[in-house]
Amino acid sequence: MTTERTTARGGMETAFGFADVGQGEKQPRVNEVFHSVARKYDVMNDLMSAGLHRVWKSAFVDWLSPPKRAGWKALDVAGGTGDIAFRIFEASGGNADVTVLDINSSMLEVGQDRATKKGIGERISFVEANAEELPFPDRTFDAYTIAFGIRNVPRIDVALSEAFRVLKPGGRFLCLEFSDVDLPILDRVYDAWSFNAIPAIGKAVTGDGESYRYLVESIRKFPDQENFAAMIRKAGFARVSFRNYTGGIAAAHSGWKL
Repeated sequence: MTTERTTARGGMETAFGFADVGQGEKQPRVNEVFHSVARKYDVMNDLMSAGLHRVWKSAFVDWLSPPKRAGWKALDVAGGTGDIAFRIFEASGGNADVTVLDINSSMLEVGQDRATKKGIGERISFVEANAEELPFPDRTFDAYTIAFGIRNVPRIDVALSEAFRVLKPGGRFLCLEFSDVDLPILDRVYDAWSFNAIPAIGKAVTGDGESYRYLVESIRKFPDQENFAAMIRKAGFARVSFRNYTGGIAAAHSGWKL
C-alpha cells in the first residue's frame, strides 16, 4: 500500500485507492463501487464539493465551447449520469450529436432516466462500453470529454490513445479531474475534509462509506497536473494545456488532434 501520487510513468493500473491490486483486478472493483453509488452519485457530488462541481463542469463546457451547428459530434466518456452531456447539448443550442459512454450499467440507467425527464431522451445516445476499447471507427468525433472518470480507468495510457483514435483531425480532447491543490492552507483543509468528512457523509447518505473512501484515495493517487499533461502529449495530442479550478482541487486538461 502506498499513498504517493503516481506519475506519467504509470502506476494507476494496479492502484485501487491506496491498495495495490493485481493486474485485471481494478476494473471489477471499480465497477462494484459505481453500482453501489449510482443512484446517489449526483447528490453526493453536491455534498462532497459543496456544489462546486457544478461550477467546474460549467466552466469546463464553456472552455469546450460547442458550436451551435448540426452534425458536430461529441463523445462523453465515463459520463453515465449525463451531467456533462446535458451541458454540451444545451450549450450547442440542441444541435450537437452527443454520445454518453460508460462501462457501468447502473450509472447509464441514471443518465437515461434523467435524459427522459428532461425531454431529450431521443437526442442523446447512451452506450455501455470500456474507455480502453471504444466501439467506434477512427475519426468519428469532433470532441471527446471525460469528467471525474479517467482516474478510475486502469490503463489511462490506453484510454488516451483510444481518445486520439476516435477524434477527427482537428478534434479536441478535454478532461476534468480532481488534481493537486497548489495552495498551502487549502491543501490541508481539503485533505481533512476529504479523508474525514466525505467517507462519513457517504455512509450516512448511501450506507456505503468504503466506496467513498476509495474515491478520495483515488484522487490522491492520480498524477498531478504536469504529469497528466505529459501523458496527454505522449498519446499524440498537441497544444496541451490545463486550467486549475479552486486552487487546483480540480483541473481541466485540453489537447488537440492536429
